[in-house]
Amino acid sequence: MEGIRTAVSPDAIVNYESSGRFERNVGENGKPMIADVGIVVISEEPYVEGFGDRANLTLSGEDVDLIARVRKHCQKLIVIIISGRPLVLTDQLPLMDALVAAWLPGSEGAGVADMLFGDYPFNGRLPFTWLRTNDQLPLNINNSKSDQSLFSFGFGLET
Repeated sequence: MEGIRTAVSPDAIVNYESSGRFERNVGENGKPMIADVGIVVISEEPYVEGFGDRANLTLSGEDVDLIARVRKHCQKLIVIIISGRPLVLTDQLPLMDALVAAWLPGSEGAGVADMLFGDYPFNGRLPFTWLRTNDQLPLNINNSKSDQSLFSFGFGLET
């Protein structure tokens, strides 16, 4: 949040609501305000070694609900996912205008904000295949580009 507040113009309005419930943000006409851009940050629960092993890599119900709630309050939605591996987000992808896999940035949230606001270019390619469903586990680098993955090995962009 600090990185975003630092990156935007002093005239920009930044509203933060951890629950994604912005119903109280109403305009002069009494209707809910619609933001130009909404940003949702979702993440895995912290884990180490075998404690992070999961047979189900779908987003939590809370994360799914958060994405849907914020989508209602913005013209464009950016979802930033903080995780050590790809998570299944196939059903939520149509709600997103942009998806940023920030991986595990540690205390470098300001670096992610710098890219979001154009101070530095986005640049990255997937070093593995991003699964579409849990049925595609185990995930491995050898999945072909013609498979039914959500994003194939090497997918990415450069701005």
